[in-house]
Amino acid sequence: MLEAADGKQALVLFEEHGADLIILDIMLPELDGWSVCKRIRKTSNVPIIMLTARSDEDDTLLGFELGADDYVTKPYSPPILLARAKRLLESRHVREQESDTLSSSGIMIDFPSRTVSVDGESCSLTHTEFEILAYLMKNKGIIINREQLITKIWGYDFVGDDRTVNSHIRNLRSKLGEHAKHIVTVVRSGYKFEDSP
Repeated sequence: MLEAADGKQALVLFEEHGADLIILDIMLPELDGWSVCKRIRKTSNVPIIMLTARSDEDDTLLGFELGADDYVTKPYSPPILLARAKRLLESRHVREQESDTLSSSGIMIDFPSRTVSVDGESCSLTHTEFEILAYLMKNKGIIINREQLITKIWGYDFVGDDRTVNSHIRNLRSKLGEHAKHIVTVVRSGYKFEDSP
């Protein structure tokens, strides 16, 4: 386990050693957690849990928009934080044990490398965006409501509202470009993946 005293040191440690999971405090000196998260997301989809003393909903949404996978408000329960970290790591491990690839409508997911390509071009997704896309594609044609997504991706102990899902879906669609049309919103029901929406 590695620990950094400030944001700049956190980036140096990550570049030198990598990480399986990052717990990132927003109020870091030198370079705040928002900036660290944004820079890491340019090169990696490593799971990131953000810690903050502020419970403002807009801050939570900003964290998700920057690519955070989960968000914990201080003071927090260490067992809950560890449970969330464990869930993120386990979800990655489960994906690695499943079939190697999943492909539909020009979108291909490679589970061992946790990469996504769109029409043969690499598409960089965060851990959570990857999980949402894989879940929707594995259930192609089936409407998945927000509660199902929250339970599957974030777990039963998630504290927040369904705008978190909306934020991640919006980011995912933005990255998929013209293929975003395959993630269909079903009004008052949820989302589904369709080959020909």
